[in-house]
Amino acid sequence: MLQVNNERVAKLLQGLAAFTDSEEGVTRLAYSPLDKKTQSWLLEQVQDLHLQIRTDAVGNVFLRRDGKQPQLPPVASGSHLDTVIHGGAYDGMCGVVGALEALYMLQDEELERSIEVIIFRAEESSRFGFATMGSKLLTGSAAPEQLNKGAKKGDISFIEALREWGCNPDAYRDAVIAPGSYKCFAELHIEQGKVLEQTQHQLGIVHNIAAPTRFKIHIKGVADHSGATPMGMRRDALVSAAKLILAVNEAAETEKANGSVGTVGVVDVEPGSINVVPGAVTLWVDVRGVDKASIARVLQSIREQAENVAVCDGVGVQLEMLTADSPVALDEALAAQSEAICTEKGFSFLHMNSGAGHDAMHMTKICPTTMLFIPCRAGISHNPAEYASTEDICRGIEVLAEVLRREAN
Repeated sequence: MLQVNNERVAKLLQGLAAFTDSEEGVTRLAYSPLDKKTQSWLLEQVQDLHLQIRTDAVGNVFLRRDGKQPQLPPVASGSHLDTVIHGGAYDGMCGVVGALEALYMLQDEELERSIEVIIFRAEESSRFGFATMGSKLLTGSAAPEQLNKGAKKGDISFIEALREWGCNPDAYRDAVIAPGSYKCFAELHIEQGKVLEQTQHQLGIVHNIAAPTRFKIHIKGVADHSGATPMGMRRDALVSAAKLILAVNEAAETEKANGSVGTVGVVDVEPGSINVVPGAVTLWVDVRGVDKASIARVLQSIREQAENVAVCDGVGVQLEMLTADSPVALDEALAAQSEAICTEKGFSFLHMNSGAGHDAMHMTKICPTTMLFIPCRAGISHNPAEYASTEDICRGIEVLAEVLRREAN
C-alpha cells in the first residue's frame, strides 16, 4: 500500500474551503449552486483515479473503483461537503477527502471487492431543518415529503431544491439501497469535541452515535403596543419562550450524567418590532444523546414545562416534531479491527461515543458500519475556528485505508 500524501490531502481540503458564500468561515449550504460547483471541482481534481461516477435520484454521488470480483457487495466510505452557516473546513470534508486519498493509497493493490466513495447530500440541517438527509433517503429512512417542512423563511422547499439540482423527487425510491448491498461502511470524521485532545489520544474508535430529536415549540401570545399595554395585561410570547428555553436547558442538565444534551438554536419572533409586544415565537430545539430512556425523560420534562407555561402565562404552546432518530450502535467487529490496526501502527486510541449525528448512523441499516475520529483543536466545530492538523488527518486516513484494504480482500 502506498503512503498517504500529506500535500495532496492539504491541497484538497484548502481547495474545498475556498468555496464559500461567507467571508467568515465556510458557508456552503446543501443543494445550492455552490454545493454543486464545489463537488464538480473536487471530481476534477481526482480524475486520475479513473473512478466510475454515478448520481442517485436524490443527488448522492458514488465514486467506484472496481475490484476483481465486482459482483460482490463493495466496501464503502465517505461523508459530506455541505456546511453549516459560518462553519469550518474539516467537518465532513475530511471524510470525503480521506476516502479518496485511501483510494490513491490502494492504487497498486489488487482487491477482491470494489470500493465506493459516497458523497452524501445535505448532512447538515442548516438549510432544510433536517440533518443527514441524503443518507436518510439512501437507506429508506425517510421520504422527501417528510423532509419538506423545515426550510428556513425565504428559501425554497426541499422538494423544490431537489428539482433545481436536477433530481426527480417522485423517483426517490430509486435511490434506496437494500440491506446487504455493501459489505461495510467506514466514515472518518473530526471529533467535534475535546476528548481526544484533552486525553492526548491520536484517534477515536466510535462505538455509539447519539441521535437528534428535533422539534419546534410554537408559542402564541398577543401582539400589543409596547407602551400602551400594562405589564399585567400582556401575553408576551417571547417571555414565555424564554421560560421554555431555560426549561430545555434544565431538562438536559438533569440528564447530563447520561450524556444527554439540549439546545435551542433558533428563535423566530413575530412581529419582530421594538415597539410591539411579541405575539408569536417559534423555538427550534435539538435534544440528543446515546441513552433512549434519558432522551425520553428530557422530552417529557420539556412537555410538562410547556403545559405549565401555557397555563400560567395564558399563551398557546404547541410542539411540532421534526425528527426523532434513535441512538445507533456501530459494529463491534469493525471497531476491534480498527483497534488492531492502531496497535500495529503504534497509534494511541480511545474507545468513545459520538455526541454528534453522522451519515454513518443511517448506514447501519444496510451494512456493518464503523467510524474513526481525529482530534480537532479545542473541540471547536461548526465554527470558523474549526481546525484539524494535516498530521492528525493523515494518521486517520492511514487507518481508514487499511480498514478498506482488509475489508475489500
